[in-house]
Amino acid sequence: MTTATTTTRDTKVFDLIAKEQHRQESGIELIASENFVSPQVMEAAGSVLTNKYAEGLPGKRYYGGCEVVDQIEQLAIDRIKELFGASWANVQPHSGAQANTAVFLACLQPGDTILGFDLSHGGHLTHGSPVNISGKYFRPTFYGVEKETGVINYDVVEETAKRERPKLLICGASAYSRDWDYVRLRAIADEVGALLLADISHPAGLIAKGLLNDPLEHCHIVTTTTHKTLRGPRGGLIMMRNDFENPFGIKTPKGDVRLMSSLLDSGVFPGTQGGPLEHVIAAKAVAFGEALSDDFYDYAVQVKANAQAMAKAFVDRGYQIISGGTDNHLMLIDLRSKGLTGKLAENTLIKADITINKNMVPFDDKSPMVTSGMRVGTAAMTTRGMKESDMEQIVVYIDRVLMNHDNESELATVKEEINEWMKAFPLYA
Repeated sequence: MTTATTTTRDTKVFDLIAKEQHRQESGIELIASENFVSPQVMEAAGSVLTNKYAEGLPGKRYYGGCEVVDQIEQLAIDRIKELFGASWANVQPHSGAQANTAVFLACLQPGDTILGFDLSHGGHLTHGSPVNISGKYFRPTFYGVEKETGVINYDVVEETAKRERPKLLICGASAYSRDWDYVRLRAIADEVGALLLADISHPAGLIAKGLLNDPLEHCHIVTTTTHKTLRGPRGGLIMMRNDFENPFGIKTPKGDVRLMSSLLDSGVFPGTQGGPLEHVIAAKAVAFGEALSDDFYDYAVQVKANAQAMAKAFVDRGYQIISGGTDNHLMLIDLRSKGLTGKLAENTLIKADITINKNMVPFDDKSPMVTSGMRVGTAAMTTRGMKESDMEQIVVYIDRVLMNHDNESELATVKEEINEWMKAFPLYA
């Protein structure tokens, strides 16, 4: 009888995995939402924990045999609470989108108004886009950046909130390079009677080490992914620093007013997910442990320094960065002054083994499949050990490629140079 332990190795799949590893190791990775996890994070994610079903929460499972996974999940919870100074956390969301959806389910009724950062200005699909459940099940309204500055005007946010009266005010972005004024946003939310949700999926690692403003001190609820600047496995989580009685009067079957943490737990399971991925939660626990270290602080400082060095190098070569610079790990570049589109830039750079993503810029005149911009970030290459001077060299390569986008010979030459350069920054020795 053939068992899982005696099955012939699936060479087709593993050969493709080997090709992907080679691609990651030989090129420059600048997608702002990507990073490289440690070997021990990958080891945990590929462990026997993938076999275990564990619906529910630690100590409150619907399956037997959860004694060990209870300890692992609780360790992940304890570590993330320590890292962010939170009083409550749920580490089960499969992604940032799942975390946000659980919050919506817990806090809103279909048709309720939400106020989020416009996707076309750097926001996220789950903050009210009409193609996402957040825009289909709720009434989405938006704020954006000023055309002249590329920066959010909080007076306009306040005016919009007063006009639209949202139940949920959302801050956070996928392509905004500036820090957020959570104090002002909380004042706006309080003024209109809204809950304030901060989605910190991109800058979470920088926030955790005190390099950006702290949303947990002022926002009712905070969500994040775990795989960007936190440098963990792909996944999401929800946190609060201070639990509170929900403002909607929702009660338990016993008649007690339910705390928001209880509603959020229910929003995850059974509201939007079934059994949690305990192998991924174990990998989260490992990554959170790494993020608690002094070494991770040094890493986060370097991520930010590298981003600022990269932004300056782009500006020095005549590229327009939305808002003029960056406070975090990423930047959004308007390519129209160079006569290029985001689609052309993405497709051309990949020929030289430089990976970026095309991205709409505020007030874009091109479609989402073409775009006028590109988004780049420094988290992944900082993980590989690069410093400020390396960021300047990367920009030299990018400019060289884009200015020779129709010269296949030059693109091939740059690719060879990059492949050789990357040998000095081994990923998985």
